[in-house]
Amino acid sequence: MSLYRNSAWFLKGLSEFTKGAYLSASKNFVEKDLETSVVGRSFLITGANSGIGKATAMAIAKKGGTIHMVCRNKDKAEEARAEIVKESGNKEIYVHILDLSETKKVWEFAESFKKKYKTLNVLINNAGCMMTMREVNGEGLEKSFASNSLAVYILIKSLIPLLEKSTDPRVITVSSGGMLVQKLRTGNLQSQRGRYDGTMVYAQNKRQQVVMTEQFAKAHPNIHFSVMHPGWVDTPTIANAMPDFHSSMKERLRTPEQGADTVVWLAVSEAAVKNPSGRFFQGIHLFPYETSEPFRRQRMDERR
Repeated sequence: MSLYRNSAWFLKGLSEFTKGAYLSASKNFVEKDLETSVVGRSFLITGANSGIGKATAMAIAKKGGTIHMVCRNKDKAEEARAEIVKESGNKEIYVHILDLSETKKVWEFAESFKKKYKTLNVLINNAGCMMTMREVNGEGLEKSFASNSLAVYILIKSLIPLLEKSTDPRVITVSSGGMLVQKLRTGNLQSQRGRYDGTMVYAQNKRQQVVMTEQFAKAHPNIHFSVMHPGWVDTPTIANAMPDFHSSMKERLRTPEQGADTVVWLAVSEAAVKNPSGRFFQGIHLFPYETSEPFRRQRMDERR
């Protein structure tokens, strides 16, 4: 990414992605949108043991939803589950252990899940992977691509039959504002050439998620699809993969609960599905962005 594009994106982030921007925009939130019970509805959330995923699971559990936590680390998952059960009073919280970077296992999990459970109302693709160096999984696929893009595709594709026979089905994918600085590179999906830049690979994966959302929305009109950017959030992923950024911006980063705000709104609010399927939401749910090709060209042109 060029110095100019990097600087322009950073300045945009300071004005739109920070905790201060959230607090300013939150004055216009419609609180009654979230005053709803989701008892009897089921939610599958990846990466649900920490950060945005855990905050999302907690908020929905408090509203009575059945939560399926898909996590990689069993101990951390069980600890988070116990905390969610204790604080929400909701015992309908289930843990599923899965490494999203292992492609075959993702498919096997999805196939097993739809055989075991009769319904799934909402799929929330939250888990993210930002590598510091290029690594491949057991099938020879670059891990960032496998976790952020291919796993999301497999989960959605495999669980569509279950979603389509459920009431008010929704799919929400947690993307990143970094995708605004990336064009979709169809000839290099796994970042196989050149120097490996984990941050840019992550941003490219997030662009892939946005395009996937558009295409799934067109192909499956009975399911409401959305993709969103939660802003700059203080999460373990950011702290571990971008320590310098995390250290310098720590006081300006949003809390996981603030980052999860739009995810929860998209998952439970009746107002959310009044928006066309396939849209991208930038951080605050009041400002949906069109993700059509003209929009992508316009956003990229602004950063050249």
